[in-house]
Amino acid sequence: MERHLISTARANATVWLRKAHGWIGLWGAALGLLFGFSGIWLNHRTVLPLQSAAQRSNTQLTLESPRPATPRDMAMWVQYALGFVEPNTNVRVEKSRPAPWAESAASAVAMQPEHWIINFNTPSSQIQADYWVGNRTVSVRRTEAGVVATLTNLHKGVGMPVAWILLVDTLAGSMILLSLSGLALWLLTRRKRTLGLAILAAALAATAGLAVANL
Repeated sequence: MERHLISTARANATVWLRKAHGWIGLWGAALGLLFGFSGIWLNHRTVLPLQSAAQRSNTQLTLESPRPATPRDMAMWVQYALGFVEPNTNVRVEKSRPAPWAESAASAVAMQPEHWIINFNTPSSQIQADYWVGNRTVSVRRTEAGVVATLTNLHKGVGMPVAWILLVDTLAGSMILLSLSGLALWLLTRRKRTLGLAILAAALAATAGLAVANL
């Protein structure tokens, strides 16, 4: 009787695990293909000639009066001028300082004006706006990525919102659950459990060894 109850419980657990394993795998299937393709290219990007040449362009934006008074105002103005829906990725401010070419012995040292650097990053393009305080124009450099580079940026979350990061986190979590449920299914349905555990231990040892060796 006791053996029958154990057998029934194991059968029920196996059925539940198989269903959970299948649904979890279905959830991460689409993203798994994206991350698998981009991951292979990242690992072999030095030998796989898949990356097309990036398209670069430079433009000048003429400021209207009154000019934006703060880096935040400038970022909002550039966003509006370029027609971006998403706000800037980051703003960096370089304070005014003596110009590198100024002679230290001079009585009046030439000062370099404050420099504002505004970045707008998306998976398919990177845009940098440079503004030197006092100028009447803003320099804009745009780099358009190819298809493979765009997929790679999606892989790394470059220029993506928080919602994408959280979605990718669910994929990472599903991979963990798939690994655990797959191991549990192996233990429940295979008789050669010692062999399976030996393979798992060997894989963990190889992974840890390669990781530690390259630290």
